Amino acid sequence: MKQIVIFSILIGNLLPANAQYTEMINSNRPGTSQGAFAVGNKVLQFESGLGLGWEDHRLLKTETDAFTIDYAIRYGLMWEQLEINFMGSFLSETVLDNKSPVPDEFSRSNFKTNTLGAKYLIYDPYKKRDVEKPNLYSYHANNKFRWRELIPAVSVFAGVNLDTKDNPFLPVGDSNITPKVIVSTQNNFEGGWVFVTNIIADRISSDFPTYSYILTLTHAFNPKTSAFIENQGIKSDFYADQLFRFGGAYLLTNNFQVDALAAINFKDTPSKFFIGIGASYRIDMHAKDEIIEEKTDKNDSKEDKKKKKRKGDFVEEEIEQ
Repeated sequence: MKQIVIFSILIGNLLPANAQYTEMINSNRPGTSQGAFAVGNKVLQFESGLGLGWEDHRLLKTETDAFTIDYAIRYGLMWEQLEINFMGSFLSETVLDNKSPVPDEFSRSNFKTNTLGAKYLIYDPYKKRDVEKPNLYSYHANNKFRWRELIPAVSVFAGVNLDTKDNPFLPVGDSNITPKVIVSTQNNFEGGWVFVTNIIADRISSDFPTYSYILTLTHAFNPKTSAFIENQGIKSDFYADQLFRFGGAYLLTNNFQVDALAAINFKDTPSKFFIGIGASYRIDMHAKDEIIEEKTDKNDSKEDKKKKKRKGDFVEEEIEQ
């Protein structure tokens, strides 16, 4: 989960910041929002999930059983801030039509989405913050709220939807290639909380453009376990909805994560319920950062050398008053 890396980010705040790369996988799963940060230069990441859904449309008098496969391939290219990705989903439905005295059942399946694009981090407030050391004597000082935490990291995604012809899940006659733009913000709060927002303009050039938002709040209970809640609002002449999702993720290794989620909506045209499981895996080819340590001066006295203390990846020298 993108938010489980908050522990890496918190530790990273004590080190010279170098933008996106974290020691633990930075996945967008199991929520549907995109975090502001990229996966890291030369990191290749795969994210996928399987899901089952049930729909009941009160007006159309249909009952639908759905099976979905969603997938994403993400790669950090050239800079820490840049990521190219390909994301999509495949949907298969069995629909029972109850409008007539004799119910009619039929099936349909196709790719619901396929989007190729790039995301770039345009503002990272965490990179510009001064190096801070934890207060060893005060839990409150380390966990108190700071107003600067309200300033989020911001990224922009631009891509194209690559749709198949005669797709039953899209408006009839819609273009097969349409643009998609996302503005993402991400706040990393103290105590393992992360808040992500997405503002989305999708299929802008089509006859049925879609505008939506996603709000995702995640809490990391420890370096391996996290949970999330999410709200998504969708507005379009073709489809509109309010969706609520919740679930969690577990980190098996630094490069491998598993997750589970459930989702419901807030209307009956149709009413929806969905459950899913997934996994994320990365191939980490990121160049390891080199930390330059202060060398001991040969002319230092024994007393001076004792005053130089090793703390983590820093060498700190006491200053005599």
